[in-house]
Amino acid sequence: MKPRISVITLGVDDLERSLHFYQNGLGLPTQGIVGREFEHGAVAFFDLQSGLKLAIWNRKDIAHDTSINQTGKSPTEFTIGHNVGSKEEVNTVMEQAENAGAVITVQAHDTFWGGYSGYFQDPDGHLWEVVWNPAWELTE
Repeated sequence: MKPRISVITLGVDDLERSLHFYQNGLGLPTQGIVGREFEHGAVAFFDLQSGLKLAIWNRKDIAHDTSINQTGKSPTEFTIGHNVGSKEEVNTVMEQAENAGAVITVQAHDTFWGGYSGYFQDPDGHLWEVVWNPAWELTE
């Protein structure tokens, strides 16, 4: 398999609430909710870096589309890492997320491996790590 991941889809319980969080709270660019004319089709896409999108889609619709029974949520199944260019930027993004309604699970701090990071949960409990890694050079 060639590494061509282009969309990361998060299952959400309230599409409008999640749209507000990501669009207005975190400032991610989007055209808003599309596909409302289709049963199980309403979804919103957010532009991330070149070639990558974040999608939010109702959990019940993902269950329908995949023919898998919807189960309970577990925020520890995966995290989304948002790498930034400095400790100060970690603090800024964490504050922005908290102001948007995120729950801070771990305050930004120096890590054991020499970086700086913190964790927050979005309105559906998905974990985001905001991290500065001094060994990684970011390209804009």
